[in-house]
Amino acid sequence: ACAPLWSQECGTSVFSSGRCVQLNEELQLMGTIAPTAQREWGGMYWDVLGCATLVSPCPLPGCSTYMDIILVLDGSNSIYPWEEVQAFLGNILGRFFIGPGQTQVGVLQYGERLVQEWALGQHPTAQHLLEAARNLTRQEGRETRTAMAIRQACTESFSTAQGGRPGATRLLLVVTDGESHDGDELPAALAECDRHNVTRYAIAVLGHYLRRQQDPEDFIREIKSIASDPDEKYFFNVTDEAALNDIVDALGDRIFSLEGTHGDNESAFELEMSQIGFSIHHLEDGILFGMVGAYDWEGGVLEESQRGRLVPPREAFQEAFPLELKNHAAYLGYSVSSLQLPGGQRLFVAGAPRFQHKGKVVLFQLDSTGTVTVAQALMGEQIGSYFGSEVLALDLEGDGDSDLLLVAAPTYLGSQSRETGRVYVYRVGQDRLSPAGSLHPEPRPQDSRFGSALGAVPNLSQDGLAGAVVGAPLEDGHRGALYVFHGAPGTLLPQYKQRIEAAALGWSLRYFGISVDGRVDMDGDGLVDVAVGAQGAAVVLRSRWIIRVSAWMSVEPAAVSVTRRNCQRGGSSAVCLRARICFRAETRTRNPVDMDIDLRYNVSLEERIPGSRAAFDSGARRLLQRRIEFPLGRQSCIRVPFHVLDTSDYLRPLSLTLTWALDAAARSVLDEASPTTIRKLIPFFKDCGDDDECVTNLVLKATTDIVGSRYPRCPRSVLVVSLGSQEPPVTPPASRQSPHILRKGRRRMLVEVELENRKENAYNASLWLHLPGNLHFSSLVLQDPSTVKLECSALGGHRQRCSVGYPVFRSQAKV
Repeated sequence: ACAPLWSQECGTSVFSSGRCVQLNEELQLMGTIAPTAQREWGGMYWDVLGCATLVSPCPLPGCSTYMDIILVLDGSNSIYPWEEVQAFLGNILGRFFIGPGQTQVGVLQYGERLVQEWALGQHPTAQHLLEAARNLTRQEGRETRTAMAIRQACTESFSTAQGGRPGATRLLLVVTDGESHDGDELPAALAECDRHNVTRYAIAVLGHYLRRQQDPEDFIREIKSIASDPDEKYFFNVTDEAALNDIVDALGDRIFSLEGTHGDNESAFELEMSQIGFSIHHLEDGILFGMVGAYDWEGGVLEESQRGRLVPPREAFQEAFPLELKNHAAYLGYSVSSLQLPGGQRLFVAGAPRFQHKGKVVLFQLDSTGTVTVAQALMGEQIGSYFGSEVLALDLEGDGDSDLLLVAAPTYLGSQSRETGRVYVYRVGQDRLSPAGSLHPEPRPQDSRFGSALGAVPNLSQDGLAGAVVGAPLEDGHRGALYVFHGAPGTLLPQYKQRIEAAALGWSLRYFGISVDGRVDMDGDGLVDVAVGAQGAAVVLRSRWIIRVSAWMSVEPAAVSVTRRNCQRGGSSAVCLRARICFRAETRTRNPVDMDIDLRYNVSLEERIPGSRAAFDSGARRLLQRRIEFPLGRQSCIRVPFHVLDTSDYLRPLSLTLTWALDAAARSVLDEASPTTIRKLIPFFKDCGDDDECVTNLVLKATTDIVGSRYPRCPRSVLVVSLGSQEPPVTPPASRQSPHILRKGRRRMLVEVELENRKENAYNASLWLHLPGNLHFSSLVLQDPSTVKLECSALGGHRQRCSVGYPVFRSQAKV
């Protein structure tokens, strides 16, 4: 976890060097990473990434004012007046930057004996120090044992037992007014100071000599030997104790030099404002940091790995970012990543979204000396699009080689000058990248900033291919959305598979999708989950198993018998059937998963067909809604009884439709390529041969009892009609075609009709009677009522319809 704007006070300046911390799976602090902080922790890699085991607790990073200062004050009788020394002490302490991570001060007073007035860190604030200085009293004494005091300070006062800090700059400030009485021990004492890396400032107070008009030459020579070289920087002399306050400003300026980079341009910065942690990329043996604020915000990168700390200098990327272009605020390192090429070569990737206002991405190698070799550069195409603000290397097949590089341009202007955003896709070749299309949000015009965050999700679609998620934090009025893209062999599918809106999550989220990561299985179900950042919130989206459900149906009996009723339903004879429905669910992945499937299913009869020919036995007429739970990988079956009602429609088969779905809140989701509906047609059993097609031949004969006509010897009239046969109709002789005459006084006529089926079964056979207007239908009599059922009904207009043998007029039957 990183805080790129983490800042440290360095005297009067505040440097945003950035800071990261390492956390374990329990989110416990494992170490602090601040490689560009103004104080080094040590040369060892793990000192930087983990905090040396000898340092506990881990110290805060420091800067140029990270100092341990010991003031060695001469408290012998010759120092006079002591109030002037107290004033000097208070004034010089006021110039120090006291505080954690900066300066701490200890005071040692000496004469004939030594007194550690206070140790380093004993007074952690400037206020406490000034109070202690006002209360400091002179120890007095006839001798000045300067060598003893210096030895004590360099060997003991800077020790960790006395509050000393490893890595802090050690300064010794000696104030005395006379030659030491143990001068012969001074070389050994100074050698101890050199061994402990103590820089020494020395101030000679000449008041005692001047008041007695003595020559101070030997005294000055001794004090100069105490001061570090050169004398003009580390040695001071004053005429008397009161003049000590005149050198406070000069002494403070020498101790604390100007923070930042020195040189011809005093306003230039190197790594002080690097903002480490603005972007990071994990390597196999370390971390690649983007230093977006380095080199006056030209930007840069830093590798911290087993190879050590590699910091390319300002001019390292001159090939891609010529200095004459004045690349101020190019923001190189705004995003970082790395590509693993098929041949085993690794290329680092860094984005500079403000280069020439269009943005640029560089692919480069970094050797163990920090030398940069640029392999390829990708340039943005639209001003202000922030091309390169996010980069993502994608290993589609999980074989360790990078297949694609995604480069985001989140402020790319789309239709109606909206910040739609765009993500460019590049295919990784043997030595170069080639364009392979782009990804887009939904087409409606709105500010989206699609591409503000990119994340890879291994095995996203559970087919062995990785996918990508893209954040669009400005969509839906800055509420935000996340887009999910599935992988395909060698590429990403350009159409998103899922769009997750912040509004659909039920919380008042803002800027959902500003950051995203998909590398951790949070709930331990074997699937990588996705963490999405929002303003002041983070959301974990749980991945769900993709399930393929297979279903099949069978019906017993396989056809509906028209003539045989085998059950009673609702007080009437019916044909009863039973459907057997089976389900089996599998995952896309081959890994075994212990999980139950909760499936909702509907079974419908005669779906979307008016009228009702069948119904379920359970009481539901034509729609049955049920749930079933069964283990993944095992078949589960159910039986659904239903019955066919009395109907006249025997030609169209019955339809039985099965649909199924998973609950929206289930741990799994149905594969979009898996069917969710099957339909089975149940024919009516017609007993019409192997082809199940009924070919009939209905032969109709009709005779009347009318006797006599205007033609003599007219026999009884006969009409023969063949229906449904390929045979030509039987035509009566010409003599039989003479018109009939109804004589006056005859009020009734008899028509004898014979209907015969000479071929296969005839279903829903009907006989229609059409009478002339001067005749009225009287009655119908069956000669043999037991053979074929005949029912007639008047239709009006001198018409009658008679159903013959309903539901079937069997083959060879006659009526």
